[in-house]
Amino acid sequence: MARKDDLGRAGEQLAVDHLIGLGWSIIARNWRCSIGEIDIVAVDRDATVVVEVKTRSGVGFGHPLESVTAIKLARLRRLAGAWCAAREAAGEPRARQLRIDVIGVILDRLDSPSAASIEHVRQVA
Repeated sequence: MARKDDLGRAGEQLAVDHLIGLGWSIIARNWRCSIGEIDIVAVDRDATVVVEVKTRSGVGFGHPLESVTAIKLARLRRLAGAWCAAREAAGEPRARQLRIDVIGVILDRLDSPSAASIEHVRQVA
């Protein structure tokens, strides 16, 4: 399990680095509530973006993006709503635009993150 956890953490860090490289601001990582967890919440211009990161060490069991099913997207929508509600309850301004992106990372070696493949799909929901 430690290898899987390490792989997930490394994939999330690569995703954060990717988003920062795009000029985005990261406002939360691993935000949790009673219904689950959001990997990354970022700001892309005027949009608040909930980002789901899926990392795998290869494609033997399919591409990481294939694991984002309709059920997972529905859960991400509920989590995005919970995020907004929590922010509003704390007196934060309401998000003008909200979207959900998914980043798939293929990282076959933890000691070689520069060889990772990153695919970013915007506005999946």
